[in-house]
Amino acid sequence: MAQVHGGRLVSKALARHGVTHLFTLCGGHIQAIYDGCLDDGIRVVDVRHEQTAGHAADGYARVTGKPGVCAVTAGPGVTDVVTAVANAQRAGIPMIVLGGAGPRILQDMGSLQDMNHVELMRPITKWSTAVPSTDRIQEYIDSAMRVAQSNVPGPVFLEIPLDLLMNWADDATPATAPMAPSRPGGDPALVKQAAELLRNAQRPMFIVGTQLRWSPRRDIVQKFADAVQAPYYLNGMARGALPHSHPNLMSRSRKVALSQTDLCVVLGTPFDFRLEYGRAINPSAKVVQVDLDGNELGRNRKIDIGIDGDSGVVLEQLLNEVGSKQAPDWLMAIRAAEDKSRAKMAAEIDGSSNPPNPLRVCNEIGKRLGKNDIVIGDGGDFVATAAYVLKLEWPQLWMDPGPLGTLGVGPGYAMAAKLLRPEANVVLIYGDGSFGFHALEFEAMARQGIPVVSIIGNDAAWMQIRRGQVDLYGESRSPATSLEYSRYEKVVEAFGGFGAYVEKIEDLGPALDEAFSCKRPACVNVKIAGSDFRKGAISV
Repeated sequence: MAQVHGGRLVSKALARHGVTHLFTLCGGHIQAIYDGCLDDGIRVVDVRHEQTAGHAADGYARVTGKPGVCAVTAGPGVTDVVTAVANAQRAGIPMIVLGGAGPRILQDMGSLQDMNHVELMRPITKWSTAVPSTDRIQEYIDSAMRVAQSNVPGPVFLEIPLDLLMNWADDATPATAPMAPSRPGGDPALVKQAAELLRNAQRPMFIVGTQLRWSPRRDIVQKFADAVQAPYYLNGMARGALPHSHPNLMSRSRKVALSQTDLCVVLGTPFDFRLEYGRAINPSAKVVQVDLDGNELGRNRKIDIGIDGDSGVVLEQLLNEVGSKQAPDWLMAIRAAEDKSRAKMAAEIDGSSNPPNPLRVCNEIGKRLGKNDIVIGDGGDFVATAAYVLKLEWPQLWMDPGPLGTLGVGPGYAMAAKLLRPEANVVLIYGDGSFGFHALEFEAMARQGIPVVSIIGNDAAWMQIRRGQVDLYGESRSPATSLEYSRYEKVVEAFGGFGAYVEKIEDLGPALDEAFSCKRPACVNVKIAGSDFRKGAISV
């Protein structure tokens, strides 16, 4: 036991929970935390905007399965991270934000950057509080780790005032050791009822969402899909749970399946805009909903069975009850719809026109992905195209903002991913609009040796918005959605990275090859052609 300052107590607690990186933008209120991290082997990674620090903590959690941590200074440091916290809250991602504050003795007296951070953060976190004293810092971080991971994961905000970080206290390890979050199974009686519905169904289907990422049984999906013949649709962090070659994995036929199914099993996916608030499901179908948040069960539409539990654990329970299930005619019909849709895609993927078709660009990216690589989507139209074209399989990961639809997540996610999987290619797929949010983070990447590969699909527009805007109002009455074919790659070059501008299909492959091999932050800015692939695809 020894006397250490509060910043060291922060780092000791984080290290005890296995935290390896702290994402931050410097501020006088939080400098003591950096000093502690140097002693406890935690790498301090600095960014150029606090929102990126928050997204990096979010990305850390998506890659590791454990909470990521960022530290931001008081006042505008905290307000700048709000968007990242809200995004993590909506997506169900565990993260901890450590917020600085002026000395407690000067609270409400007008000290520099003084404001009520705790109340600001309360609506968008699972827990928002101020640490009351230096000797309780480790206790509060232990609690924050548990809260962030329990039930539906989410963000926690801890305010630690400057005087608490500068004061000294005993560094004795608290009695509460790190513990794995509980992941409950479903009520056995409800699982039996769901199994009976599945046995009797003629046209079952499964939708599996991001909550699978946090399951201790997340690998059960392939075993389940091998035994239970049905179409499976994976979204969010569940992408990759089935190999692309699996005969039951579908992606382009969901609308058809939803309209015809007689049993829809929805796991870890709320009935929000992605499922038309539940209305996309055949009104006469039976519905089984599984969610870690009991409040989500039956929200927006009637369900037949609601199971409050972990997606992977419940699938394992259900498999033990059902054993196997055959539905060859149904599967054949949905496979036909899937193949028909993919045949339309193939024509654009194989096209050689100039400028390159966006589907062709995404396919070329996919050819260069390794078995451990991570793909990050930060944009609208081009990113949604990539989500359908790229063939991912775990341990490959797909990371996007999730249902809040936050643009600007890319650099933070990418920095965290590359630091955690240094041997992997981390590929950041951008829209030209989203690149503008945090382009200066390429300076932070270059300076700190974080070589991320970014590819911009440049259509000189906020296309996901503009397409519908022009349809509604006409091109002459569609302001604020047009851009220019700007040379964004020059920004990355200016910071010492690799940049390439591509307008012709024959130049795309060589530019991508150099970006993947250069070992520097890279940007391939591709002028893309128009496509009807995403026509009508806008959600509100």
